[in-house]
Amino acid sequence: MAGDDRGTREEFDDAVNMTRAELQRWLDTDESKSVGDTGGQGESTGHEMGRRIVELQQTKAGDLDDDDLAAMRKVVGYVYRHLQQPPTKQDVETSKWRYSLMNWGHDPLKDEQPSVHEF
Repeated sequence: MAGDDRGTREEFDDAVNMTRAELQRWLDTDESKSVGDTGGQGESTGHEMGRRIVELQQTKAGDLDDDDLAAMRKVVGYVYRHLQQPPTKQDVETSKWRYSLMNWGHDPLKDEQPSVHEF
């Protein structure tokens, strides 16, 4: 895996703080399915990406292709942008903000927030 690819994997692993099992359980909940833009397709973009993240977490670093790395960069960008827009007048624990982030593999109530990277 090239250096840039390694950096992408590290940023992805930093941004995605949910384990594969946690994310799979979360994606099966009504709360997970209740948030995000569906574009009229039934499944939200975030929920679909959550399923993709589960696949990426199972993929060995050496087996990642360009599409995988692009998806990983998309996840990192989304998580960091979304973390900058927390809700101000509602309980974070049950907020759509948190639910959306969790669809993208990041639970803001778990651990510390990832460090900010330059994109």
